[in-house]
Amino acid sequence: MKALVLFAHPVPESYGAALHTTIVETLQGRGWEVDDCDLNAEGFDPVMSAEDRRSYHDVQTNQTRVAGYVERLRAADALILSFPVWNFGYPAILKGFFDKVFLPGVSFRLEDGKVVPNLDNIKTLVAVTTYGGTRWRAFTAGDPPRRSVTRAVWHSTRPDKMKYLALYDMNRASDAKRAAFQAKVRHEMEVL
Repeated sequence: MKALVLFAHPVPESYGAALHTTIVETLQGRGWEVDDCDLNAEGFDPVMSAEDRRSYHDVQTNQTRVAGYVERLRAADALILSFPVWNFGYPAILKGFFDKVFLPGVSFRLEDGKVVPNLDNIKTLVAVTTYGGTRWRAFTAGDPPRRSVTRAVWHSTRPDKMKYLALYDMNRASDAKRAAFQAKVRHEMEVL
């Protein structure tokens, strides 16, 4: 099995980075091939330029500037997202990845004006994330990141397995609560 791990946190000593390391090391320990894509370390440019937008619907040219990322996405059996929730959304670099790489002809295709999923190589979809606020606070705001992963990203992949692992109330989480969540992430990677 091959996993593309998309990591979106700029601080290498963060708790998010520790979760990312847990994901990668656990999968590698199980014999998975891991394509570890640290968007910040790789210098991914999340800004959609005028040229990017103009070529967005042209499946002959829209992948030109992100061809390497498209190739990595198409080569994966599993897509694992590792990111913090900031302002009830993805970090800008991850949002930019979805905007610039989940293109027509890549993550979906249009047939008679309808969106049809196109990433059928992805059999497993997992999100590992942290929220500064409580679950209730996220719920009352509609929990956009959860909805985006479990609806929009899910729709592009239609995976056999889907998990959304979230640590809420990170701002007040004790060491024990963070350790327990990290153990949960390790366990979930062990049983994928």
